[in-house]
Amino acid sequence: MSGRLSGLVVRGHGRHYIVEGEDGQRHHCHPRGKKSDCVVGDIVRWAVSGDEGVIEAVEPRRNLLFRQDEWKTKSFASNLDQLLVLVAVEPVFSESQLARALIAAESAGIETRIALNKTDLPGTVAARERLQPYRDMGVEVMEVALKADPAASSATLTPWLDGKKTFVLGPSGTGKSTLINLLIPDALAQVGEISQALNSGRHTTTTTQWYWTDATRRTALIDSPGFQEFGLQQVTGQQLPLLMPDIRKHAGECRFYNCTHQHEPGCGVIAAVEAGQINASRFRIYGEILAELQRQRY
Repeated sequence: MSGRLSGLVVRGHGRHYIVEGEDGQRHHCHPRGKKSDCVVGDIVRWAVSGDEGVIEAVEPRRNLLFRQDEWKTKSFASNLDQLLVLVAVEPVFSESQLARALIAAESAGIETRIALNKTDLPGTVAARERLQPYRDMGVEVMEVALKADPAASSATLTPWLDGKKTFVLGPSGTGKSTLINLLIPDALAQVGEISQALNSGRHTTTTTQWYWTDATRRTALIDSPGFQEFGLQQVTGQQLPLLMPDIRKHAGECRFYNCTHQHEPGCGVIAAVEAGQINASRFRIYGEILAELQRQRY
């Protein structure tokens, strides 16, 4: 091999990346120079250097997701077709985390669906009720029981996943590992192969991972540990209502063009909340995120 090659970043840790070439072979690479801004899903141009590779350029991205920790916002996945948010009847899911994930996806132009797992458990009716506001604003909610009925769950999910690159998101305990292992029989082998290449087995559950579900490499699942707290610093307070469909639906009815939908007279959003047309919990989450975004400006 000689010259620049095209490849897909399927895993990274620090300044070490695994790049999959067009032939399906995977190579241990590092970026040229000190800057390291690759993420899983990136298409890169790279060149062979000894027994490793050097990443020389990142191709333009179709979209990019950010995560937020206590200290900073960092990009972590790109070039996605869709987002699957996995929640469960037990443990009870966080509506705030769910809302942030949907806002991040909407901001990036990524289609999203929710999958409710463990629908064989008694609390299913209550979980459905908590998800009803999301159905009402046009988000499709699929129901699965990954352990109790894996065949039916696979039949529900597979048609939507087929031929797409899907980021799978789910808090601990919702069954994300069960889903990955159900749809990708050699998932553990793929993790082991990449960890061996990175010589960092201890990092197998702490970094974003790209899996192919089929030998033709048409369908991919991208997994990241835990329920990432999505970074929303790329969103302004003015943009926020436009990224929440239920809020957006009534924002045009406000008396003032720059209404924040918090206290202004003649606010169409507040009127819709009072009329029961916007879920009170969703409106509370909107206010919390708006306050955060406004604090970040100062």
